Amino acid sequence: MFYTQLLRWMYRGHHPNGIARFMNRIGAIIASLGITSHLMVSLEVMGRHSGHLISLPLVIVYHNERRYLVSMLGANVQWVKNVMASQGKAILRSGIREQVVLHEIPIDQRAPILKAYLQRAPGARPYISVKNTAPLADFERIAANYPVFEVLPASETASM
Repeated sequence: MFYTQLLRWMYRGHHPNGIARFMNRIGAIIASLGITSHLMVSLEVMGRHSGHLISLPLVIVYHNERRYLVSMLGANVQWVKNVMASQGKAILRSGIREQVVLHEIPIDQRAPILKAYLQRAPGARPYISVKNTAPLADFERIAANYPVFEVLPASETASM
């Protein structure tokens, strides 16, 4: 219970407070080095206002042999806005540096990915309004609230 309350406090209003920002910096460094599990990556995307490279740690979800990133705080967060502004161009780091394109998944295809995400990312559970054990229909009802991006290698998308 305390852990859930702490996480909600750190992201009150769906924005990280100072402690969460500090922990995200540390988490991004650790994830970028590849010393965490294969589920943790550092996303680097160009800030749409600052023009600087922004890094943050995210859990990567593997579903049906594809990779996805999920915004546990919804669409109104800076990294999602930055990804949209950069036409999905980003860098993933987890021991290696990979140029990628993030392609937003249509709402009607998000439910199974969201369910897989909650099973892999216990830290996200306080922010998503269904339990990780809920039926898929419950995830379908909330899918519009949580952007999901497929991770595609930039080299594969160059010909698209």
